[in-house]
Formats: sequence, C-alpha cells, structure tokens
Amino acid sequence: MTAYEPSGVPGAGTEPAPGAHGAGYDAVVLAGGAARRLGGADKPGLSVGGRALLNRVLAACAGARTTVVVSEPRSTARPVTWAREDPPGGGPLAALAAGLARTTAEHVVVLSADLPFLAGTTVGRLLSALAASDADGALVTDADGRDQPLVAAYRATALRRALAALTRERADGAGRADLAGLPLRRLTGALRIVRVPDAVASFDCDTWDDIAAARARIREHGHVLDEWISAAKDELGIDLDVDTRLLLDLARDAAHGVARPAAPLTTFLVGYAAGRAGGGTEAVAETARKAAALAQRWAQEAAAAETPAGEPDVAPDATPDTRPDA
Repeated sequence: MTAYEPSGVPGAGTEPAPGAHGAGYDAVVLAGGAARRLGGADKPGLSVGGRALLNRVLAACAGARTTVVVSEPRSTARPVTWAREDPPGGGPLAALAAGLARTTAEHVVVLSADLPFLAGTTVGRLLSALAASDADGALVTDADGRDQPLVAAYRATALRRALAALTRERADGAGRADLAGLPLRRLTGALRIVRVPDAVASFDCDTWDDIAAARARIREHGHVLDEWISAAKDELGIDLDVDTRLLLDLARDAAHGVARPAAPLTTFLVGYAAGRAGGGTEAVAETARKAAALAQRWAQEAAAAETPAGEPDVAPDATPDTRPDA
C-alpha cells in the first residue's frame, strides 16, 4: 500500500498539455499477481464504487490506441488485448515484457490494476511530462516521495532497450533468460526518470483495509455524485460528458414547479429525447433547457392560481383593453 491522502481529489492534476499525446499512446495494465494479502482474492475484480478495480483503471487510460491487459481474460468494460507472462505468475517484470511485446506506440503507459483513484488527468500529466523532457519515463510519486513505476509513462524504445540488456544479462548457456520474480526496479533503475507527485492517484489496494478505505472515500460528499455518474456510464456502456449541475437544476425545477416525482421522470425523458436527437452534450443541454422552461411555466401558473381573489388574472405588463374580449 502507498500513502493515502483522504483530503485530496481523485486523480487531481492539470489537464494534459495540447498535443502532448502526439500520435497516441498504448497502455499496458498488469492485472495478475497472487493477492496474498487479500487471501488470494481476485483483486482486479473487486469493486470500489460499484466498478471493478480493473475497469476503473481501464477508464483512466481510455485514450490509449491499444490497451494490453496482462492477465487471464475476463469480462471488461471496454475491449482490450490480452497477454500472459511466461511463466504465469512470473511477476511484474515478466508481465511488463509480455505486454510491451503487443504494443507499437512510441509512448507506453504502464499501470497496475489496483488503482481506484487513478484518473485520465493523471495519465495526461504523465504523458505531458514525458513529452516535455528528454527522459525515458515519467512516473508518479506517492505522499512519501516513493517512486511508483506502475503508475508511469515510458518511451517504448527505452523500455525495450533496457529489457534487452537485462535479458542478455540473465541469459543462460542456451540463450534463454528467466525474468520471473525479478523486481521492476531492475528495469526502471537503468532509465532516466522525471517524477510527477500525485498522492491520490498512487493509492493502491493491497489489503482489505485499503479496499475499505477506498470504498469509504468514494461515498464522501465531495465525490459521490461524480463517482456514481462514472459508475453508471460504465455499467450502461455510454460515453457522454454529463453536466451534473444542469441536470440537478432541472430536477429541482421539476420537483418544485410540478411535483416531487416529476424530478426523476423529467430527467429520464430528457435523456430519452436527447438520445432520439442524436445524443451528445449539446442535445442533452437543449432538451434540458426546454424541459426547464416548461417546469418554470408550470410554477408560474401555480403561483398565479394562488393569487388572492379580486386581483386581475393578467400579466403584470399587460396593456388595458387589449385582450380579445375587451
């Protein structure tokens, strides 16, 4: 487990610099391991905020041109390429070698599958830091300043060069090299690295206490709505930027101007109408605007119905004797 900062924002950081991703990047996600401190549980499949840890990491690197997951194949929220280290269970270095062999991009993001608070902004910061330097890699450091080589972006050529050198060093008389059990620092220690501090994104889940802490944080007031929307989009298979404030304002107007049950029904109808209009952020905004205007008209009529008897039922700025029956 790395240090945990409960006051931070998940994946906090600046947006990636324009053009930082260049021709694109590939991602390698290491999802194997015995999870001994979890009693051998299927760690990548454990849920935090209703989403499997693996799917949360896959969402953070959704911009990858190719995503390779080193693990036994399983159901995932988006398509990936599968790889397996040789021998299975051979450790992170062997897993990275297996995943790297299936990538082609100049830059490769390397991630573990147990990072509940990793966000796309952190991936963008790593890629931007790498592009802005002549280093071989950019990695996250935790709250204690420790390097996290499995939350990092690397130049693929540098990784392959270091991997080839290590393979030669480990080769036996027949030219075969056994990388099983070697720590990842045997590879990354030979690289020039720039560091990106991110105490929240570096939080990983090694124990049941870590899982409990992550699940508790997801439900904190400042995060729960964004986390819920992300989980719902993941579950429903949709990719749409949601203006939470817009929809909450619409729900409030419908509840106050019509009736409380109108709030969920109206937001459902807005989503359905936006889908029929082609979907997308603009379609949601336009249909929400129309529904909000309708709710306001209902509220105005309700207020008018409560006008004390004897007052004229005309608009405040109406001109006398201009009604059709005048």
